[in-house]
Amino acid sequence: MSNVNGATALIADDEPALRTELEWLLGDAWPELVVTASVGDGASALEAIDRLRPDVAFLDIRMPPPSGLEVAKRVGAGTAIVFVTAYDDHAVEAFEYAAVDYLLKPVLWPRLKETVRRLKRWLVGGGRSLLDPQTLESLVGRLANAPAYLRWLRVGQGERIEIVAVDDVSFFRSERKYTAAVTSEAEHLIRTPIAELAAQLDPERFWRIHRGAIVNVGAIREARRDLRGRYRLALKSRREVLRVSATYGHLFRRM
Repeated sequence: MSNVNGATALIADDEPALRTELEWLLGDAWPELVVTASVGDGASALEAIDRLRPDVAFLDIRMPPPSGLEVAKRVGAGTAIVFVTAYDDHAVEAFEYAAVDYLLKPVLWPRLKETVRRLKRWLVGGGRSLLDPQTLESLVGRLANAPAYLRWLRVGQGERIEIVAVDDVSFFRSERKYTAAVTSEAEHLIRTPIAELAAQLDPERFWRIHRGAIVNVGAIREARRDLRGRYRLALKSRREVLRVSATYGHLFRRM
């Protein structure tokens, strides 16, 4: 199909708020695009693609099976694939060889505009398939073995949801049944208990320093020992001084 003004799209992601956000952003970046289906799992995506034959499919990499990569393997050459992923820039480089484009979560408007430009060129060029089955098979294997660390947080109440990048959090603090995610400018309460949150964070970047606290290593300005031999952390963008319990002091003795 060469008429970009009549293009259709499918969005597949297991997070309803992210599907809504992406559809809203697409309405601004590509007003002529018609989103004909918005689904929450791979099986529904395959059914909708087979039934509607969209020109573009925005596929979440990790969603209830089959995964976005597995869906892409079964999509015909007439549908452009855009992967939506929580992977970092290094891991996502491989996806460029298997799709028209990729988007990192949370999706940002300037990056989406570039994706729209690529998709329009793809459509005008006759929609030649860029999918390489061998590359996709390799990516599926990597996906199965790679840990998926938390990259963003959904905070807010009711219909208002704010997306906060995990990298922007200076530290997490336990608040009874909630956890406070503290950035340089604000504090956000999330419902995930801190013990559960610790298992979702990259342990190389986020260190547990106390039963009720996790710190972003990149946010630490300095670590100093007090007279009792306990470490206290000064942060780059917050005034709080964080206390490190004796249990976790070894993390800073090796720095």
